[in-house]
Order: sequence, then C-alpha cells, then structure tokens
Amino acid sequence: MKKIALVVLLLSWVAAGASAVDNWITTWGTALQLTEPNNMPPRPGLADNTLRQQLRVSIGGKRIRLQFSNIFGRDVVEIRAAQVALSEGKGVVTAGSSKAICFGGQPGIAIAPQEAVWSDPLDFPVEALGDLAVTIYFGNVSRTLTGHPGSRTVSYIQAGNAVADVRFSQPRSTEHWYVLARIDVAAPKTSRAIVALGDSITDGRGSTTNGNNRWPDNLSRRLQADRRYRHIAVVNMGIGGNAVYAGGLGPAAVSRIERDVLDVAGVRWLIILHGVNDIGGSGKLKAGDTAAKMIAAYEKIIDQAHAKKIMVYGATILPFGGSPYDRFDHEAARQLINTWIRTSKIFDAVIDMDAAVKDPEHPAELLKEYDTGDHLHLNPKGLKKLADAIDLRLFLK
Repeated sequence: MKKIALVVLLLSWVAAGASAVDNWITTWGTALQLTEPNNMPPRPGLADNTLRQQLRVSIGGKRIRLQFSNIFGRDVVEIRAAQVALSEGKGVVTAGSSKAICFGGQPGIAIAPQEAVWSDPLDFPVEALGDLAVTIYFGNVSRTLTGHPGSRTVSYIQAGNAVADVRFSQPRSTEHWYVLARIDVAAPKTSRAIVALGDSITDGRGSTTNGNNRWPDNLSRRLQADRRYRHIAVVNMGIGGNAVYAGGLGPAAVSRIERDVLDVAGVRWLIILHGVNDIGGSGKLKAGDTAAKMIAAYEKIIDQAHAKKIMVYGATILPFGGSPYDRFDHEAARQLINTWIRTSKIFDAVIDMDAAVKDPEHPAELLKEYDTGDHLHLNPKGLKKLADAIDLRLFLK
C-alpha cells in the first residue's frame, strides 16, 4: 500500500505541474456511483481482461489528460495498460490513432480504494464533438466497482490483453461505463465549462443508445454551431434515479457537489434540473415539507457554487402527470418548488424547462410528442426541446 500511495503522490505532482502550463478544461465527464449488482460487468468481467469505452467530447484541444476512479472501491483497481484512440463506433478504433496512456511515466498504476488518479498529460489532438475510445487492460479489480450505469453508450469487454487491438475478436457488450471519470483538454484561457446536474432526465433516459442526443449533448451541438460559444464545454453530471437531498440512486446531489461540480476543470456555469425523484419518493411528507427540504438543499448547492464564482441557473421541474409519481400532493410540491425557482431570485437565471415541454391544455403532463410513454421521461425530440429552451446568451456572462 505504501507503493500505491507513492504513485498517487507522484501523479498528483505531475498533474499539478502540468496545470501550471496548460489551461485544463473538462471536455467530458460522468457522475460516478457505486455500481449496483445488476449493473456489474458481464462475463468474462474486467479482472485480467480488456474494456473499451466509447464517448463523445464537447470541446477540442491538442493535449489531454484522463482521470480514473476507484472512489467507491474497497479493493485496489490495477490498470496494467491503457490507450486512447479515435473511435469509429461499435468498439472499433481508427487504425494508427491509438496512443498509450501513462501514469508518472509508467504504463500502469494500482489505484487505491477511495482514490482517483490522473494520467500524465498526453499530446493527442481532439476535435470538438469528437468520438474517442478509451481502452483499459485490467489486472485486479475491486469487488465494489466505481462506474456510471446510465452510459447510453455501448462498451466492450475482450478476454485477455487486447488493449492495442483495432477491433476485438470476441467482444461482450455492456451499456455501462466503469472506472473512467473525466477527460480534460488543454484549451485557450477563455475556455469554460457548463455542468449539467440532474437525474435520469439529464443522464439521458429516453435518448438513443450511442446517439449522443441527451439534452446536454444537444446543448453542446448548439454551442459548437455558433462561433461565439465554441470555447464552452458541457459536462453531463446526471445520475438516473438520483435525488437532491436524500435517497435515490447514487450519492444525493448535496453530497456529490464537490466532486461533480466544484472539481470540474474550468467550470463557470451550473444548470440544475433536479428534484423529481425527491418529490416522487417523498412518501407521506406534506407538499410543503418536501418543498422545504428541497429548497434547503438547493440553497446549499447554490452557496457552494457561488463561493467558487460559479453562476447557477435553475431549471423548473418537468411535469409527471400519468406517471407512477402522479399524486395530488406530489404535484402540489412541484408547483411550490417551481414557483420558488421562478421567483426567489436566488438563481443567477431561470430556465423554464417545464414551460418548454408541458401540454398547454394539461399542464401537469408532458406534451405527448415529447413523452417516451412513461409520462416522466422525454424522447429524443423532447430532449432536444429542453436544450433549445436554453438562451445561449446566458453563457456570455
């Protein structure tokens, strides 16, 4: 364990030294949680095998660094080798594009339990909205695994060491991310990042697998289409089933704010679209009590963000009429919270996403053309509508 601590210390020194030269901006990241038993990797598993994960960045750059996490692990996670490459989809990388990822000058690292590590900075040109593949050959893997179940992107597992293979010979697929936490790019000093904090609606439930059409993805496309905003990254920190103040899946928003927002490199703006699971899971709480608990949690998050000079934009909670959350007291709580979001003036701006996707004739319900059919989540058209509801001028501030 002393050797592990020394390696982690060396990595911290390397990353700190690089930061003095490079202006790091997080171009891609995901909110991490303890992987549930039913979301663990399929056979053959990760230990002594190779995992290839696909993702789309937001802004580009010529230099990158990657973060790998064992934050929820009880045992060491051993990376024997890792590479990054341009992705052609379906687990295939562009021939000749792969580059080895190093850690303190070494090809691998043992990540201690409850730790995360950064790679050495790597010269690797990345285009805005470019698709990457990160391939990891593991040794030992923790029994409790850090990951992100709602990847909406297919990852591939190959038995043995296939880290340098362009195409896996016998891949097993899984729609989850594991261990990989963040990718930063060296970007101009003017570059900044937006963090989208939320639940399954932000995480992308209802989007197309491998389609990269979650609402934060659509926002990123809008930014890249306008030269005034091409320096702005979008980082999706949604967790399906997540709550704002307590309960739900993964750490509640109030307890993950430091890792998932404040520690994001270059973060300037925070969009909060969060709370439907607190309302739906409030049980016998009165509407006023639910609203009070949520407002207190919002205020705590806002105070922490403002202390770091991060602007916070509040998005109103979407309708859920007809879903399992549909109860009179739940709708009353939603209305109380949305009224507070719109009128409290505690947010730096309000994004009225409720107004964008509700049925005007039945305002407690989603408009049918945006509804996946469960009356809670949005289809790709609805997710695009959420992104289109955001005034890009908010990111000139």
